[in-house]
Amino acid sequence: MKRNRIQVVQTVVFRPSWPAKDKRTSLWQIGFFLALCTTLSLELYAQEIVGVNVVPHQFSSNLKWRQAPDPELGARVELFLQNKTLSGVSLKPDALRFDSQPALALLKSNDWTWHNTNHSHDIELPSESMTVIQFNGRRSTWGVDSQHELSISTDKMQKLPFALNAPKVWIDLVSFHRDSNAKDAIYPNRMIAYIRNQDKGSIQVLASRLWLPKTKDTFRTLYPSPWQSELDRFPKDGRIASEAIGGFQQPFESLPLSYAVVEIQVRREGVLKADSLWSYLKIRVSSFDISGGWIASDIKGVNSLQIDAYLRMLKRLHINTGQIEEVGGFTDRPEVYSQFPIKRFNRMQALDRYDSDAMLPNIHAVEFMGEPQYGGGRPVPPQEVYDSLAPYQASRLSTSLTLSEERTWRYYAGLSDYPHYDAYRVIAPAADSWTKYDRWEGKSIRWGAPLETIGDMTRSLREQSRPKPIAYWSQGAHDGWGGFLSQRRTSPTPDELRSQAWHGLGNGIASLYWFNLSVKSLCKFPDLIVPIQRVDREIVLLKSILETGAPFEYRRLLQGDVPEWDVSSIVSPESMLLVANDLRYRIDAKQNVFEFDRRSTDVSFQLAPWITGSVSVFRVDADGTHDVVYRIEKGQIHVSDDIHVVGVYVATGDAKLRSELDRSLKEIRDGELALESDPDTNLESDLTSLKQRLEGTLR
Repeated sequence: MKRNRIQVVQTVVFRPSWPAKDKRTSLWQIGFFLALCTTLSLELYAQEIVGVNVVPHQFSSNLKWRQAPDPELGARVELFLQNKTLSGVSLKPDALRFDSQPALALLKSNDWTWHNTNHSHDIELPSESMTVIQFNGRRSTWGVDSQHELSISTDKMQKLPFALNAPKVWIDLVSFHRDSNAKDAIYPNRMIAYIRNQDKGSIQVLASRLWLPKTKDTFRTLYPSPWQSELDRFPKDGRIASEAIGGFQQPFESLPLSYAVVEIQVRREGVLKADSLWSYLKIRVSSFDISGGWIASDIKGVNSLQIDAYLRMLKRLHINTGQIEEVGGFTDRPEVYSQFPIKRFNRMQALDRYDSDAMLPNIHAVEFMGEPQYGGGRPVPPQEVYDSLAPYQASRLSTSLTLSEERTWRYYAGLSDYPHYDAYRVIAPAADSWTKYDRWEGKSIRWGAPLETIGDMTRSLREQSRPKPIAYWSQGAHDGWGGFLSQRRTSPTPDELRSQAWHGLGNGIASLYWFNLSVKSLCKFPDLIVPIQRVDREIVLLKSILETGAPFEYRRLLQGDVPEWDVSSIVSPESMLLVANDLRYRIDAKQNVFEFDRRSTDVSFQLAPWITGSVSVFRVDADGTHDVVYRIEKGQIHVSDDIHVVGVYVATGDAKLRSELDRSLKEIRDGELALESDPDTNLESDLTSLKQRLEGTLR
């Protein structure tokens, strides 16, 4: 579509070339003038779809289900509709038709799963402003390579064709950050955007801009900010090769916590005209949070968060988030809450209270829908989920949603601002069919599933949620798994726990939630306390990469048909996190657990082209940084190491990073050791105290 069509018509109409000698107007001249005026009149009422963002549906072929997934694949779609007239336009709730059908009809026919066109009031679109139309197609007729038409009824009827083409270049991840020198404590002042190029040729990043609302009540109406071409690009020249990823950082004075359109201008190799990449998401400050799950429980008439020994336990585990809202004797006691801060992760329905400058730093996300794919026996339709979350859209709070079944979670894609999933691979209830996995020499088991399917699910949810970050409920200690006749341990072993967590971390989760670190769970499985602490210590140590990075590479290494390693990496503007998960674990038939050996191996990782200079590689774990044997050849990092469960490495051209990590680890360890310095408040004494409370012997 010609975006400057109005300006061309105006030039012709208001600068006519009349005959110089004859002042009388001929009939053909009058007709020509009227025709042009009619064209101009039509243009003055024109709306334009200036961009389309298509996220194709998918499901993993590595997961096994009792019922096969529906092979029809739709797509999650965002239409960026701009008012290209010289005057304002009102979009009424019933103004839109899609292939001549209202959205409600497409829901009833199961062509769509949800949409955002059921707004209760008119959307006002002043000249040059924009709104975003979202829908999630279920059928293949609303998937990639399909053609459609949007009809808009305002003062005049318009019909706008649009195509759902499979993207070759897209915005892969966008995160927002608040630098330490930011003026406003709760608002980000920096954006990091990653672009994935699956086209045949390279692309070059030219400029970026945000479209933002003017008020929170008119968040559906977005206005363009100025283009910014002075970007901190990676690679420096802004060129992203075919089958590669790159991006940029962009500073701001301050950004609102509202919905925004990200528009990035790129030029494809061999093409003169620049294209725009589009996406729509809510701005939120990126923070890698670690949740303990349902940490508020009744212990003999006392809430667990009123027990000092338990608060110290959570602090030594680096838990900063929990499934709480208000807990009397804890959240209402500033002197206690400031010492043991726990972010809220719950309904937060009282927006006057929670959508406030004072409360926002203490909130992780809004989450109250449970697992809507199950819904207590009746799946909650995605449109109902959208409607339930809609009251939070105008607020500064971000919403989250628990997804459980990868087979169908594409139908819920895009509904929340910070989606997450839960999946546990041993002894716990599961959506997939564990007896259908036969990767252990053809043997199938009932008590567990391949641990690496956590990586499959992480990649699946990321792809269907892009460019939003995602989170993951990882399997921790829990007192409620397994039956009376269970033949195995009813929580994961330390190795099983570590493997699952790092399959998620290595594939790009942006927060981790342990299920479930209640008092009962930790007392029942005390051997998991230190393993959880070690994973969390590693997360805190590596937060700078985890919060600013994006998944870069994933490969599954096989020996014949036998899985050997899952190799993945996270890349940030400055460094890389390299992860090698061991897949040669075996079944202990006596105890029904997975066992890992320490294995010597050589693994390789692709080096991001902007990690340059004197690149160093070192191993990282909860004890610090360690030298490792490595070499870099032809853009590949080759690491030789002895690995137990998982190998975690950092590659960087920053000569100061390793010493900074060692210094950070000392601060982390000093905080932990301060809790252990007193015999009455160390891990052993606190655990004894909690067990006594459970047994009722401590009052």
